[in-house]
Amino acid sequence: MLRLKKYILPYWKSILLAILMVVVVAASDLSLPDLLSQIINVGIQQRGIESGAPDALSAETMQSLQLLQSTQDHEALLSNYELVEPGSERAISLLQQIPTLQHEPVYVIKTLDDATRQSLEDLVSKPLIFIQAVNLIQNNPDQAKQLLGDNFPTQTMEIPQGVSLDQLLQAMPAEQKATLEKAVTEHLSSLEGSILHQLTISSVNAEYTRLGIDTQKTQNQYILNVGLRMILVAVIGLIASLTVSFLASRTAAAVARDVRSAIFTKVENFTTAEFEKFSTASLITRTTNDVTQVQMVVFMLIRMAIQAPMIGTLGIIYALDKSPGMWWTIALVVGSLLIVIMSLFALVLPKFKIIQELIDRLNLVMRENLSGLMVIRAFNKQRFEEDRFDKANIDVTDNQVFVGRAMSFVFPLMNLVMLGGQVLVIAVGARFVAQSALQVGDLIAFMQYSMQIFFSFMQLSMLLIFIPRAAVSGNRIADVLETPFVITDPEQPTELQKPVRGLVEFHDVDFRYPDAEEDLLHDISFRAEPGEVTAIIGSTGSGKSTLINLLPRFFDVSKGAITLDGVDIRDLTQYELRNQIGYAPQKGLLFSGSVASNLQVGKPGASDEDMFEAIQISQAEDFVSKDEDGLNMEISQGGTNVSGGQKQRLSIARAVINKPPVLIFDDTFSALDFKTDAALRQAISQNLTGRTLLVVTQRVSTAKQSDQILVLDNGRVVGKGTHRELMQNCKTYQEIASSQLSEAELA
Repeated sequence: MLRLKKYILPYWKSILLAILMVVVVAASDLSLPDLLSQIINVGIQQRGIESGAPDALSAETMQSLQLLQSTQDHEALLSNYELVEPGSERAISLLQQIPTLQHEPVYVIKTLDDATRQSLEDLVSKPLIFIQAVNLIQNNPDQAKQLLGDNFPTQTMEIPQGVSLDQLLQAMPAEQKATLEKAVTEHLSSLEGSILHQLTISSVNAEYTRLGIDTQKTQNQYILNVGLRMILVAVIGLIASLTVSFLASRTAAAVARDVRSAIFTKVENFTTAEFEKFSTASLITRTTNDVTQVQMVVFMLIRMAIQAPMIGTLGIIYALDKSPGMWWTIALVVGSLLIVIMSLFALVLPKFKIIQELIDRLNLVMRENLSGLMVIRAFNKQRFEEDRFDKANIDVTDNQVFVGRAMSFVFPLMNLVMLGGQVLVIAVGARFVAQSALQVGDLIAFMQYSMQIFFSFMQLSMLLIFIPRAAVSGNRIADVLETPFVITDPEQPTELQKPVRGLVEFHDVDFRYPDAEEDLLHDISFRAEPGEVTAIIGSTGSGKSTLINLLPRFFDVSKGAITLDGVDIRDLTQYELRNQIGYAPQKGLLFSGSVASNLQVGKPGASDEDMFEAIQISQAEDFVSKDEDGLNMEISQGGTNVSGGQKQRLSIARAVINKPPVLIFDDTFSALDFKTDAALRQAISQNLTGRTLLVVTQRVSTAKQSDQILVLDNGRVVGKGTHRELMQNCKTYQEIASSQLSEAELA
């Protein structure tokens, strides 16, 4: 994958924006459990009361607090409250909130920051709990004991009717009062944290009830506010998640598009030497299946590579903040998940590379079956080919089934581990709740954080599974893209003088195929003049096509040089060189489309007049004009809906339509009858005057009228001259001619 980073980096802006959105998604997901915890803990259990520092205190409660606090603490308490008398403007403005202000004074808290409120809660929490408990002794002694502890002597607290708490405390002996305060302080000190806060809130709620404050309204308002925040956070998270998916999909698709384009462009410039390293089937697999694997993992990396570790890490921090004593439950489940993931990783990783190679093989067999269908039928090899395809298909299937079964087994196992972890969290958390060491809302939040942590590890496991396969595919793609070209353009190319004449010269040219042990062509020297036809003839395997393929630089010479208008063709760019050459290959190949689209390969944007002229020259007018679609006549893939001769004539029309200075016909007349061959050569001589024509042929009748004939034998020029000259001094040519022509034709 790293070898393909240059195709990913251009989209860094989209990736960066996606990462920012991932952060928003993670923040949203991590916020929701905490908000739910607030609704349960504060909205339901605390009736919407957030702080243990009361917003209002009755004068009676303030007097009781004075008796339970030190002078310094009570002065600090009074400094944060304002005494509001009935009938005052302040009282009138607060009357709807605090109905008791109508007939008695109330202490109202001043505007405070969060830190001061927390300090104030620490100051009043234990005295407030004590006051509430004492008030419950007569009516609910069991609840009072729960607040004050089992060691508090509630049976000794006989409070006469009409006697207030402050009166009782003032009348109580100092020794008894100290004993009670000590017992309460020891009990409440053991409840430090959330439970003490809950008891303080309960006391504040009781004080609000005495003041006539509508705590139900406070509770509803709090739940509504936090609920709206949850909805807002969820909507923001949803929008961010959709944005991430959109950006990840678009980026992954764009990377795949660029990689496919790069492979296609690279392969277009491959020579035979490069094609020997990669089979056609393998190149198809790398361009399709391998690129798809890379595309999928790029999407997953953008979508999950940042989000999963972030939620997993922060989820652990937030979960431990809710309940530090339950850390081992998360560690146990995560450890179990890692064991499952690593086992799967070790099991399926070796299969991924094998699968890609087997897909190459399957494509190869399928391609050979389709391209050689007529040969297979002719030799009754259908059964053999079916067996060969079945073997390749079964090999792919067996490996994919193995991987699929491993994946189908591991995901239920991971779900089982996660569900077991959830049950464990509930069991341990319920025990903490029963011991008053954990609030219900915090337990639910811990459960949600633990599930987020588990799912994060599942996502990471998916990445660990798919990244190795994509890495294999990425390396296969990079192997193609990083293959050096054998034939390259010069750093400082030379330009041909215009107009280009088309003078072609071979100077002592030798050629050897890559990895061959000896040269195929030896000491080839000749000159092809503009306005002349140079024919190259020889027996099969003598090197005719190889010689002619050196001119467009399909291969480079091993020794010597080839010049065009006196310029070494290696000093020209391949584009400029091939722009001066019209080439009709030995095997006529047509592209799917129409006659017009195939001719426009030779001359982009060619007019109808240009195309009809080329068709007339190539003797293809008879079947193109007869078709009702004319130039729009459909050509199927590979030109399978036209005959060999028609295909060859259209291939010739494509070569001559641009009227280049040099024309190469590589045995293109072999599929034509003698009459069409003669008419075609006459049309070329009449319409393409001044061009250099190089004609590879095995027919003496085709070469007979040429201005110059080269006779090749075993890669060497054994004869050069006109037909008449060669019949006199070239034994090889004489043998070829006598085998094809009668005595009268030779005369």
